[in-house]
Amino acid sequence: MTVRAGGVQGVGLELRDARRNVYLLTAAQAILGIIGPIVFSVGGVAGYQLLGDDKSLATAPLTGFNVGVALGAIFVTAMSRFIGRKAAFVVGALLGAGGGLVAASALFRNDFWLFALGLCICGMAGGFTQKLRFAAADASPRFYKPRAISWILAGGMVSAVLGPQLVILAKDALAPVFFAGAFIAMVPTCLAAIAILAFLRLPDLRPAAGAASMGPIRPLREIVLTQRFLTGMVCGISTYALMTFMMTGAPIAMVVGCGFSQDLATLGIQWHVLAMFAPSFFTGMLVSRYGPERVVACGLVILMLCALVAHAGVTLWNFWGALILLGAGWNFGFIGSTAIVASSYRPQEADKVQGFHDIILFSTVALASFGSGKVLTAYGWDMLSAAVWPVTAFCVLLLVALFVAERRRAV
Repeated sequence: MTVRAGGVQGVGLELRDARRNVYLLTAAQAILGIIGPIVFSVGGVAGYQLLGDDKSLATAPLTGFNVGVALGAIFVTAMSRFIGRKAAFVVGALLGAGGGLVAASALFRNDFWLFALGLCICGMAGGFTQKLRFAAADASPRFYKPRAISWILAGGMVSAVLGPQLVILAKDALAPVFFAGAFIAMVPTCLAAIAILAFLRLPDLRPAAGAASMGPIRPLREIVLTQRFLTGMVCGISTYALMTFMMTGAPIAMVVGCGFSQDLATLGIQWHVLAMFAPSFFTGMLVSRYGPERVVACGLVILMLCALVAHAGVTLWNFWGALILLGAGWNFGFIGSTAIVASSYRPQEADKVQGFHDIILFSTVALASFGSGKVLTAYGWDMLSAAVWPVTAFCVLLLVALFVAERRRAV
């Protein structure tokens, strides 16, 4: 996409190109987004079955997935700078197909650590996929950025249905090696995403292409120490980490702890992922109208309601209700936080700031997923929901401080 001058006509052409890219990125997100629901639906239970006596390591493969996401965030940033974002996204889709094959092979070999490696590769693909939301924002005019981010996350609606349904349909396809079929199903879906990515026409944000014409590039330290960036990053990290902390432990708590079937646990993850992405159809409009800070605050309140429902009991409806609220709280909190972060840097600073942000984000999420298994084994499901309260309270304080500071600057 080229930047055009010329008043209303130029803005209209820029918006048209932005929408085209956003629709293609949304379709790619919808397909590549199935990796997460598949992994989190069966990864913990499969890991539990592969282990011996020490079941506290059951979520280690899921931790491997989140470590992979952090690594993917590093690699996609580096690749984007040298080969462009479009080619980098194709590499990410290939990693998704390869990770599915490695995970399926590990299940055939009954190899726990090879399974963790396969999920780590899948996570690297997820790290590349996470860049899609920033690519959509950076390819859009300023007024369209919140809606672009929302469209990308709305693509997860398809993922929310397709991923768990693939698990239900394919998990027994290669019996007696359960769950292997679900991971092999990643291969054709990732190849389909590559076909969609081939039609992208993204703006070239590499330094050689645009730095001179877009103004000076500030040092990373100067950008990340601003109050606005720090508030957006901390709220985004907290929202994502809390979601992962509870979601990772939920299937194990349901199947192993409470005796529910794997299908019911998988459907719980499906409702959760639907709740993660369904609000995206209007979250962007809410961000544009009320501001990202208020939207993040609403997300934090929903996460508190999730903790209340989870603590109220261990029936199926408690689990499903908590997972639905957990997904909705993540949507409001993460989209709002991403909008805050995206407004804190200039286009030519995008890759390094986003890379720093996602490395910190998914490293923290990896720790949350690993801690989930340990906490669940030692203290039970109630302790997972109890972690929501101090984290959300701290984020609310940060938002209040940002609101007060920006109001003072405006005055």
